[in-house]
Amino acid sequence: MGTIKVAIVGYGNIGRYALEAVEAASDMECAGVVRRSGSSDGFPELEKYRVVSDVKALSTVDAAILAVPSRKVCQTAVSYLGLGINTVDSFDIHSEILSLKECLDPLARQSGAVSVISAGWDPGSDSMVRALMQALSPKGLTYTNFGPGRSMGHSVVAKAVEGVRDALSVTIPVGAGVHRRMVYVELEQGASFENVREGIVADPYFADDETYVIQVTDISQLNDVGHGVNMVRKGVSGKTHNQQFEFNMKINNPALTAQVMVSAARASFRQAPGCYTMIELPVIDLLEGERSDLIAKLV
Repeated sequence: MGTIKVAIVGYGNIGRYALEAVEAASDMECAGVVRRSGSSDGFPELEKYRVVSDVKALSTVDAAILAVPSRKVCQTAVSYLGLGINTVDSFDIHSEILSLKECLDPLARQSGAVSVISAGWDPGSDSMVRALMQALSPKGLTYTNFGPGRSMGHSVVAKAVEGVRDALSVTIPVGAGVHRRMVYVELEQGASFENVREGIVADPYFADDETYVIQVTDISQLNDVGHGVNMVRKGVSGKTHNQQFEFNMKINNPALTAQVMVSAARASFRQAPGCYTMIELPVIDLLEGERSDLIAKLV
């Protein structure tokens, strides 16, 4: 196909970086930005784009980057797929990914569209690395250690708890895939800290981890979008033991999430209709350029 016309749905941290990634891609252009307000107020970089409250107000949209909270992904994807628009999201509730795929796949097939779900860096690009490690060493153990750094998904969930003005959830790796959540909260006037704490630790996002909730006066003094991951696999290749692999990265969290989503949007046009996770996509389909050139350069 020609230039891919991409709509950015939501304009928070990920949406802003997604726009930058689309602008940097020579095979894409921004078809517009969808915001609840339908306004570009406060964002001068949006003045050259159409900003609407409903995607139907845009002329042509091939794909939509769904920069919305995970708990709003399903209903948002359903509405866009129903219009025949390819969707990409960064849904990060690991235990519910398969259910989301099973929900969206028949709708995508019926609409002749493609949905790529959980296309962030974890789940997403890290999932692809874990799959590769397992292919290299089919028997063994893989440990994924996140951070230290800000978890956007956990921060959004904490911020949604009644009585919270703002929140920052920091993931601290304890080791062997075990994590501690340090949740810093700025409260609304008159809010009960104990009620807020109980609401956060009871949420499924936090329930399985050691979680500490700490009250602060100004979240902006703590905010840092940096994050990272260390993945280690030790296992067996064939019958040979003690095969060890390690993958590390330190990142700007929303910038990498957005880039993965934009690359997945490109790959979506190279798949048959349906719903896909990142490990189901050929890596080469994520890349800009001619396939023959990429093979000659990268193989």
